[in-house]
Amino acid sequence: MKPLSSAVKTVLLLATMSPTLVVAQTTLITNIQGYTLNGKSLERFSAIAFTDDKIDKIYSSEEQLPNAKNITVIDGKGKTLIPGLIDSHGHILSYGLSLLQADLVNTTSAQDAVNKTLNYAKNNTQLTWIQGRGWNQTQWPSNAFPTAASLDKYFPDQPVWLARVDGHAGWANSKAMALAGITKDTLSPDGGEIIKDKNGMPTGVFIDNAMDLINQSIAPLTVQEQKQVLVKAMDSLASFGLTSVHDAGIDTDNLNAFKALSQENAMSIRVNAMLYLPSPNWQQTLDNGQYRSKDDMFTFNSVKIQADGALGSRGAALIEDYSDHAGHKGLLLNTPKAFENLVDTSMRLGFQVNSHAIGDNANKLVLDTYEKYIKATKTKDLRHRVEHAQVLRIEDIPRFSELDVIAAMQATHATSDKNMAQERLGPTRILGAYAWRKLLNANAIIAAGSDFPVESPNPFFGLHASITRQDHTNSPQGGWFADEKMTPLEAFRSFTIDAAYSGHQENIIGSLAKGKKADFILLDRNIFTMPEQDIWQVTVDKTWVDGKLVYKKK
Repeated sequence: MKPLSSAVKTVLLLATMSPTLVVAQTTLITNIQGYTLNGKSLERFSAIAFTDDKIDKIYSSEEQLPNAKNITVIDGKGKTLIPGLIDSHGHILSYGLSLLQADLVNTTSAQDAVNKTLNYAKNNTQLTWIQGRGWNQTQWPSNAFPTAASLDKYFPDQPVWLARVDGHAGWANSKAMALAGITKDTLSPDGGEIIKDKNGMPTGVFIDNAMDLINQSIAPLTVQEQKQVLVKAMDSLASFGLTSVHDAGIDTDNLNAFKALSQENAMSIRVNAMLYLPSPNWQQTLDNGQYRSKDDMFTFNSVKIQADGALGSRGAALIEDYSDHAGHKGLLLNTPKAFENLVDTSMRLGFQVNSHAIGDNANKLVLDTYEKYIKATKTKDLRHRVEHAQVLRIEDIPRFSELDVIAAMQATHATSDKNMAQERLGPTRILGAYAWRKLLNANAIIAAGSDFPVESPNPFFGLHASITRQDHTNSPQGGWFADEKMTPLEAFRSFTIDAAYSGHQENIIGSLAKGKKADFILLDRNIFTMPEQDIWQVTVDKTWVDGKLVYKKK
């Protein structure tokens, strides 16, 4: 018998391997107006080639394209192609649940919110609890918190729990409070407040940590239910052109759901997750170490700690009294000592620390704590972050660059808050609020996001707000505190390479270059040549993540 040739041996060897032999597939997208960052400059290109999940090359209009043989060619029809956009601060599970709950965003009054909740309940009769999200009393004529009584008229026997738009307050009816055992004698927990009337009776509104009193009465989702909600959310986020999201505060069950989805190749976008501290089993989860899937679709290397609440619910911790509420300075959600312990523990275990801070007192506390423990743990290179960095003392702004701390900010918070922020802060403190230009001038890095579902996840809303400081009616004229505007290039950086940098992923995503991940989006308009005031109207035609088409406009 003649010996087998090397070629035959190779064929037989391949035949004994996986039954589905994967062949590398190269795709070339031509006829595009392509833009990416190359260092500090904007680079233009007219075609992009990628094989499987990696970019092979981007082509300028002067370069010859490769032979189309054995290559899938897509005609971009002259449309604009940019790197996939990155949201550095969102809440994926909450967003997915918001798609399944009563939508109370932009309600015009408490009664309008009640009516929308009632319509939702009529269409979801199988539910035990009626839940919703999105109300904002500062947009109502009353400018006052709602009450349980307005819900009780329509929901006397079914529990109702409606989260405020920022997730830092909740509105319950009497049935929900009864199930939670809330009475006149129930005390507000540390870092939270049960709003009570002049007779000491709970009104139905719970601020920050007090929300847990109601939440603990609602059956938690199973991991399988979480997976279903997460998939729905990620598919929706891909339709907005988001190819990566930093999930700002998950628990261990949520972490396990993401791990399972990544192992099942069921994730349509990349997720960089922060473990919320403290949450159940958080210490054991940190001790188990960091996690990174082989395809970089899921990463866990950071934690999220809350310093204070939100400005709209007056939970943001201020150094001096609220300008519109004498004697009230907001809430620290952890004692300074407890906060320090969480930071110290996380840094020593090698985790990036990302701390929610809205008020100037909270931001000062975070920066002071970071300064102390970055030095003690020698973790400056972990790129610790301040989430929101919303109201800053002017003297604290240079500290971001000095400490190599990233400001993870959400531009649409400024345009949403502009009608109430100055009332809360007064004429002096407002100058350090939403201070993008002051931070950039002090060499800070800003990683952009939206804080969805607090705001819309649409990154073009964020780009528009960053550049114009205006809402969608182009108000106010010239922009709100217009001196704090970003340039279009700075705004683009904040949603791409700087957001990637804030997640330690700038070497694989955030720009388009040979060897980087094939994450990019095709737009219906050119964001670099169109009128700035219209950028919020841009829509996404197609979204590719890891070389796969994960969204196509119908």
